[in-house]
Amino acid sequence: MIEALLPAGLSPGVGLFLALASFVTSATTAAFGLGGGLGMLAVLSLYLPVAVLIPVHGLVQLGSNVGRVVVQRAHVDWPAVGPFFAGALFGAGIGARFVVALPEAVLQTALGLFILVLTFVKMPALGALTKRGFVLMGAGTTFLTMFFGATGPINAGILAQTYPDRQRLVGTMAATTAVQHALKGVAFFALGVGFGPYLPLTGAMIATGFLGTMAGTAFLKRLDETWFRRILMAILTVLGLDLLRRGVTGLLG
Repeated sequence: MIEALLPAGLSPGVGLFLALASFVTSATTAAFGLGGGLGMLAVLSLYLPVAVLIPVHGLVQLGSNVGRVVVQRAHVDWPAVGPFFAGALFGAGIGARFVVALPEAVLQTALGLFILVLTFVKMPALGALTKRGFVLMGAGTTFLTMFFGATGPINAGILAQTYPDRQRLVGTMAATTAVQHALKGVAFFALGVGFGPYLPLTGAMIATGFLGTMAGTAFLKRLDETWFRRILMAILTVLGLDLLRRGVTGLLG
């Protein structure tokens, strides 16, 4: 019975493991705003074919981020979401045309450097800019998510300097990232990616991910702002260095 709901080649044990991984990664993202997307991508890459890895990951993350928006909706900077969405439409459209054109190693190296710069170099706050800043952010980061899958570290690196309150930051990141994954799903569907065999598994992962979101949000409310910023910087640093390592290794290899 359970086997009938899983795509060919995946055992019930693997399906259960992926559902549990969705809980853990969603809890991580709900608490710190990032980390879960890349973690989920790494786990899925162990079991899914490359052709459906980014599309299925996008659907799972869409469900996770929509759940975070529902739970954390009071803290979302909604006036910023509209301009971000406008830019994201453009970024997704352009990215869909070039989704196979850029070498992965080049992209990883560039993203790693970009995240480290955003983490350690003081940048002008987007909140001081016009709505155009969020339009540009939406276009650029959504373009990147077509290639990379998880742009949480990039969004966090930019928005962490815009919102001094941790709950405002995490809530707004949930909304902007949900926009990106929704548009990415539409783009991949238009490109003819077959989601069908993975929909039952995706639904189960979204359900367990919502439970993780509830747990992570409860932890976020109790977390001190100073410690939140320290942990956020540590996560960004580790992810940025790992991307840089993988990119350089790919370029040299």
